[in-house]
Amino acid sequence: MQSALIPRPEGASFWLRDARGAACLLDAPQGPVDHEGLTRFDLKVEDGRIAGLAPLGTAPPEAPSLEGGQAWPAFVDAHTHLDKGHIWQRAPNPNGDFAGAVSSVMADSTAHWAEAEMEARADFALRSAFAHGTTAIRTHLDSEVPLARMSWPLFARLREAWAGRITLQLCSIAPMECLVGEEGAALADLVARSGGVLGMVTRLGGDFAAPLPADFQPMLDHVFALAEARGLDLDLHVDESGETGARALREIAATALRRRFRGQIQVGHCCVLTLQPEAHQRETLALMAEARMRVVVLPMCNMYLQDRVPGRTPRWRGVTLVQEMRAAGIPVSFASDNTRDGFHAYGDLDMLEVYREATRILHLDHPFGAWPRAVTAEPAAAMGLAAGRLSVGAPADLVLFSARHMTELLSRPQSDRVVLRGGRVSDATLPDWRELDRWLQPGPPSPGDAPAR
Repeated sequence: MQSALIPRPEGASFWLRDARGAACLLDAPQGPVDHEGLTRFDLKVEDGRIAGLAPLGTAPPEAPSLEGGQAWPAFVDAHTHLDKGHIWQRAPNPNGDFAGAVSSVMADSTAHWAEAEMEARADFALRSAFAHGTTAIRTHLDSEVPLARMSWPLFARLREAWAGRITLQLCSIAPMECLVGEEGAALADLVARSGGVLGMVTRLGGDFAAPLPADFQPMLDHVFALAEARGLDLDLHVDESGETGARALREIAATALRRRFRGQIQVGHCCVLTLQPEAHQRETLALMAEARMRVVVLPMCNMYLQDRVPGRTPRWRGVTLVQEMRAAGIPVSFASDNTRDGFHAYGDLDMLEVYREATRILHLDHPFGAWPRAVTAEPAAAMGLAAGRLSVGAPADLVLFSARHMTELLSRPQSDRVVLRGGRVSDATLPDWRELDRWLQPGPPSPGDAPAR
């Protein structure tokens, strides 16, 4: 449904009158900034780009008006798993916890993941994200051999097919021990050839007082060496548990500083940091800031998985110290993570939903401040993209809402939003779930759908 309150401008050049936007996303406010961090302005588009941000009353009176509705830059989603997405109906998590997620997804990948069905699920997800107003996505790809031989070429083709609509970045994910030896070098070479990002998972547990495994630091140094030799950035799944002995985050920061690592490091999850001693927290954050690390937080997925015990109400939200990280100068992004698979039964790659739920879960209001950057400008910077801001000269990739105030924006799904791509109204619509039915049957795949491994 399209709202009659949201204009649908036509033509290569036009003004939008009386828009409202987050001041933290503009180069400079064009008027007063209210208590929610919002400012009002007129916006000019020429030849697919933002040509002007001007004070109210600058636009001609006949120009369409947002009547104070909000205008956002297109969203950026810097941590997803498109290879796993939408398998829930075929492979539900039996109890909703992390172990159940690993078991259900591994079994499904062995029995069902084939080129055609993975392409269908990933394309469905990309169409959903595009309709919601996302312009860039980083996806992690399970990269153990032989699966990587099928998934990486497939997603490279999807990246080309979606160029100009969604910028798609590829990142490996595998247990850290898989990056040691010939298999690790081969994976790093594949990532480099594909223009991707090197990623892995740290798996530590136990009690905070327990020493780190003797082989942990040598493996971590080896991962850094693989990236350094190939000029790769790192994007790491870190400390995604409630076990206080999972403290790789500090060691990653210290290793980056010791090695003077020149690439970009993004770390995701970092859940258990909230449960560790405050002195360790402070030391970790200081090292992270010094190492110029970025954090991507997955609030919906981690609330779903962490501290889940059958018949017991969770005592812990499962998310990390985002406010303390921001205060320490560490850039923070929010992202979708998993959608409708064993790690998270819900989600639709709608970054407004991610921002809405992050605000509620993490108390990112009173004031809202600069947190709108966490689904726009910060993930764009993490991906090395000039996106996520309302800037003169930027592509007119915008999401328009009839909602004027933040409590209006975050109280409804905003299903009537209008998405502009290159200044033109997008006619993209959300795909029907029924499209996936043929791929989600519980039986074995047909011979024609066998994995191309």
